[in-house]
Amino acid sequence: MLPMSLSQLCSLPGRTLCRHILGLVGSQRGYRGDSPKDSGKDVLEIPLPPWQERPDEPLQTKRARLLYESRKRGMLENCILLSLFAKENLNHMSERQLNLYDRLINEPSNDWDIYYWATEAKPTPPEFENDVMVMLREFAKNKKREQRLWQPDLEYLFEPTH
Repeated sequence: MLPMSLSQLCSLPGRTLCRHILGLVGSQRGYRGDSPKDSGKDVLEIPLPPWQERPDEPLQTKRARLLYESRKRGMLENCILLSLFAKENLNHMSERQLNLYDRLINEPSNDWDIYYWATEAKPTPPEFENDVMVMLREFAKNKKREQRLWQPDLEYLFEPTH
């Protein structure tokens, strides 16, 4: 594109002005995700603290924390899948199962990994292959054909447990 004066830019209709400006900005540098020559220099890697088991955490506190962490994920698909799974299963899990679930949802640094393992799009690594992962995979199959479009309301937290 040819350089334009400020008066020429201001006289352009809105969309044309946006296209012109974005065209100039876009030509400087863009993300080339599918380029094999991509150096990755424009990707910011944020180190996560290592997961640590909490052996002295009271069970009710652990269940409440895991419920919260199941609802607040990095991607909507896991927010829905894990929050519904937590609602259905956390109150019935043993302490060992709660610890396995804690490790499953908090140790991997990529939420997509958890989603792919749960939906069987990718094989689960041996260190996460356990009875809780089996439960999550079965839950993800949705054999009852429930409509799972959003997280459960929080009222169920105040329902008496059976």
